[in-house]
Amino acid sequence: MIKWILILLIVAAAASLLGMPSLAGAAATGARILIGIVLIIFLLVVLGLLAVA
Repeated sequence: MIKWILILLIVAAAASLLGMPSLAGAAATGARILIGIVLIIFLLVVLGLLAVA
């Protein structure tokens, strides 16, 4: 999932530099959503509510 976040951030940066604000916004929003999911999963693992084998 971290790989997808990095890909989306690179796409957002490239689209922003090339003058495509709608694509940059969409990629940044996708990355923001994935970052939120990763943080929630991380907090659940830290608190011990989700057992990872």
